[in-house]
Amino acid sequence: MAAGLLPLAPASDGGGSIRIPAATVGVVGLKPSRGRIPFASGLDSPGGLPVAGPIARTVADAALLLDVQVAGRAYSYATRAPGRGPFLSAVTAMMTSARIGVTTVSPWDDDDDITLDPAATRAVEVATALLTDAGHGVDAFDWRPRGYARMFTTIWRTSAARMNLSDAELELVEPITAWLVREGRALSGTQVLEALAEATTFERDTITAFSRFDAVLTPALALPPQPIGSFDPNDAAKNFSQQVRYAPYSSFVNVAGLPAIVVPVMLDGLGHPVSVQLVGRPGGEVAIIALAAELERRVGVLPRPAVWRA
Repeated sequence: MAAGLLPLAPASDGGGSIRIPAATVGVVGLKPSRGRIPFASGLDSPGGLPVAGPIARTVADAALLLDVQVAGRAYSYATRAPGRGPFLSAVTAMMTSARIGVTTVSPWDDDDDITLDPAATRAVEVATALLTDAGHGVDAFDWRPRGYARMFTTIWRTSAARMNLSDAELELVEPITAWLVREGRALSGTQVLEALAEATTFERDTITAFSRFDAVLTPALALPPQPIGSFDPNDAAKNFSQQVRYAPYSSFVNVAGLPAIVVPVMLDGLGHPVSVQLVGRPGGEVAIIALAAELERRVGVLPRPAVWRA
């Protein structure tokens, strides 16, 4: 999308893999609710983390692709996300008097050195002002999750342990991949089951904390785009920590099974796009699509790479 090759594309998001790159380059990334898309619902994986979703240049294109991903497919699970589309119609449906919570707290704050870049803070302020001007109620709220890091890293390692790689093949992959696989294979069944139970508690507590809002506004990323090679290629634990410090607002949405969308709202001092994230209620894609489209309209057209205009 950022290179101007496509207007939209399907992707997958297990801990932020739609939203993080989308926010990095200033396009729209939409992670649907767990159980929304039949062919990649998240319901068949540890913790239900990875789901399919769209990445696109605009909110309308993302909503259109979500409709395509949902339509005409047999659903073979008893559990499904509540609500339904068509999601494209949410782009032009003016949402009135939405209640939006704002937080810059991440569930990693107690376990890693999370520092919010001034541009990320400013983007949240810009989005807050725009949504307030649109007539929505935007309020800061205190959200203090505990014990997230150990739970998530256990489930993340469990997922990695499922990769069908021999010891010899592990020597050929990136150190962080090999580290996650080996760490996951060393976990006991009790550790995995405890982490999955903690994830269920986190899901319930997060949904309860967010329930008084139609959407919760957070930074999309904590830091500006990092140069290639910034993440340590050899020290896997350091690499993982660097990823967390870059994008601490993404993975908790997967654990909670909630929908989320990232949309650019400004440029930083170097001309890089800076995005915010809107997290919805269970099955609340319509609301966050409508609010993201509202932001997109009010922000206007940000300067784009010349290749987009070719």
